[in-house]
Amino acid sequence: MPIFSANQLIEYGARIFTAAGAPPEEARLVSELLVKANLAGHDSHGVIRIIQYINEIEKGIIKPGAKVEVVKEGPSFALLNGNWGFGQVVATKAMELAIRKARVNDVGIVCVFNCNHVGRLSDYTVMASKSDMIGISMANSTKCVAPFGGREKMLSTGPISFAFPSDLEFPLVIDIATSVVAEGKVRVALHKGEKIPIGWIINKDGYPSDNPKDLYEGGALLPLGGDEAGHKGFGLGLAIEVLGGILTGAGCAYEETKRGNGVFFEAINVERFMPVDEFKRRVGTLVRVIKASSPRPGFREIIIPGEPEYMTEVNRLKNGINIPERTWEEIKTIACKLGLTFPPP
Repeated sequence: MPIFSANQLIEYGARIFTAAGAPPEEARLVSELLVKANLAGHDSHGVIRIIQYINEIEKGIIKPGAKVEVVKEGPSFALLNGNWGFGQVVATKAMELAIRKARVNDVGIVCVFNCNHVGRLSDYTVMASKSDMIGISMANSTKCVAPFGGREKMLSTGPISFAFPSDLEFPLVIDIATSVVAEGKVRVALHKGEKIPIGWIINKDGYPSDNPKDLYEGGALLPLGGDEAGHKGFGLGLAIEVLGGILTGAGCAYEETKRGNGVFFEAINVERFMPVDEFKRRVGTLVRVIKASSPRPGFREIIIPGEPEYMTEVNRLKNGINIPERTWEEIKTIACKLGLTFPPP
């Protein structure tokens, strides 16, 4: 697989999106967040999405430069119409607004509809934690997940994220799908020509499969917890449909007209509860005490949410980012169509 530096990929992505009609500042923001996902080891939300986004720009699904409108607003809340702009651009503006409201009114909640794929939710919750606030986000999208005990796609992958200010060297951030795995992980396996673990998906007949193609040929992802505890992921997925789909007005996953993400963002001003430094210290102590506890047989250490991404970023900044050959060839094809050329990796 070809290897690139983060800066190379950011530049390539920004040039592609600009050539496709995006304002330069939007092109760079989207490209930076995609590459940030690659750096964190979540290639499912990285530059592989360039292929999807350019296709959606060509079809008029993504509208670069779209104006984000405030539909309803109060001191501590807002409802935004993203007007089908880049999801990352809309979501960044939404969390910035939630943070501004929380500074004045203790809590800020911003919901968004008419919003394309926003990428990794942790990018936005970390914005809040860097502003000394607790960040909470969740989003629904199109149907991809079977309900517990069912075989039809009815729910979205329903990701949810929390980020907390702390005195740790890495961000304490939780970012999980409420399905067994994010759809993009299956997509990456498909691009690599690899099998996937049994327990991720079922085929169109409802049987477990290790072939990623089966997801896109009538199959479904399973809810978080799989066959043994999938009722838990199913419950969380339903909650996210309510907050991300119904409360936002973006629509539920099962609806045939459903498009894009319905997004729920919340920022909580820690300073209203206690001094920020005390909160950071206590959160850091919580993590350090847990991390110092004894691991089970077969485990070397206790890994904290946010830690693997931090370590992967350190490694990939030093050694580069591997991109599957198929992904790179498709990106080069797009670049060529847009009149761009990139040097060999």
